[in-house]
Amino acid sequence: MLSAGNPFPNFSLPNQEGKTVKLSDFAGHWLVVYFYPKDDTPGCTVQGKSFTASKAAFDDAGIKVIGVSADDVTSHKNFHTKFAFAIDLVSDIEANLMKTLGIGQAEWKGMKFWERTSFVVDPKGVIRKVYEKVNPESHDKVLLTDIEGMKAKAA
Repeated sequence: MLSAGNPFPNFSLPNQEGKTVKLSDFAGHWLVVYFYPKDDTPGCTVQGKSFTASKAAFDDAGIKVIGVSADDVTSHKNFHTKFAFAIDLVSDIEANLMKTLGIGQAEWKGMKFWERTSFVVDPKGVIRKVYEKVNPESHDKVLLTDIEGMKAKAA
C-alpha cells in the first residue's frame, strides 16, 4: 500500500452525476479520499451520512472529501440521492485506483470487497496519512482533528 510521503496517484473518474473528477481538481486543498466497500450497505451509509453531516466543518477547514468504491455511476447516483449526500461519490469500476494504491480486499460470505481505507492528501498532492480498516463511526471527526494537527505542523 502506498504510504505517507508518496504522491497520490493521478486519477480521472466519474462521480454520481457522470462528471469527471480528477486529482488536479483539488490542487491547493487538503483532500480526504475515502474508499468504501459497497453502496447502500450499513457501514457505508453511516460513513456517507457522517461526512455529509460534518461537511460544513470540512469546508470551514478547507478540506475536500470524496468517497470512492467500485460501484458504477448509476449505483452511486441512487445511493447519493437516497441519503442526500453532500459529497461526491466516485466510481472506480475497474478498481485501477484502488489497485494502484494497494488497498486490500477481504472476503465476507463468499464475496470479495475492497477494505475501508482513507487517505489524507496535502495541497501538493502528497499522501500525509493512511487509515486502514476504518471504523465508519466517527471517522470524520478523527480526520478533522488529525488534519488540523497536520496543518499546524506544516505552518
